[in-house]
Amino acid sequence: MSGAHPDIGPELRQLAQAILDKIDPAVRVAVAAAQRGDTPGKCQQVWCPVCALAALVSGEQHPLLTVIAEHSVALLTVIRAMVADIERSDQPTPPDDGGPSAGGEPPAHGRYQHIPVTVEE
Repeated sequence: MSGAHPDIGPELRQLAQAILDKIDPAVRVAVAAAQRGDTPGKCQQVWCPVCALAALVSGEQHPLLTVIAEHSVALLTVIRAMVADIERSDQPTPPDDGGPSAGGEPPAHGRYQHIPVTVEE
């Protein structure tokens, strides 16, 4: 990052990592509690948030709670991977060795690679 605060990038990554470290155990406990509910709730409609909240309060199992629990763990995993990827991208890249982009094409910047598309009618 450039400008008045060049060190804000690493600080934000550290903050994100600290938040993830605090949230992860709480989410995993909530997932375990949601999956531990042995008694199915009275309403088993998958997308009924009112019934899911009632089941959560009473300690019952509800399909929506299971879906939310699984997706929460997956979301935290994705965010962790993104933070780790940012840290890897800050490391200097090796010099271009004249690889695939040396054949007259402009070099690829970052992760974007231009793919020409031709539509035939």
